[in-house]
Amino acid sequence: MSNPLTRADVIHVAKLARLALSDEEVEQFTVQLGAVLEHFASVAALDTSGVPPTSHPIPLANVLRRDERAPTLNPDVVLAMAPAEEDGRFRVPRILGEEA
Repeated sequence: MSNPLTRADVIHVAKLARLALSDEEVEQFTVQLGAVLEHFASVAALDTSGVPPTSHPIPLANVLRRDERAPTLNPDVVLAMAPAEEDGRFRVPRILGEEA
């Protein structure tokens, strides 16, 4: 398959994408995008009639660890390290509204 992409095509796409390309970039992208389109054409030519549609080409597995009980920090010790504490909780500056 010959390169189906022309300089005019690249310039048109660049204009649609609001990209300013130099003459060298137009030449470079004409070759590169043409190669990409050729690859797509070869993939499109494959017989996929017996291949079921998939959302992901590789089977995925849950990579999260199991929830297991573990010792936690003592709340009193943690709150003692906080800059400010109120009613057993961290006190933080108000970020919404003007009320204090």
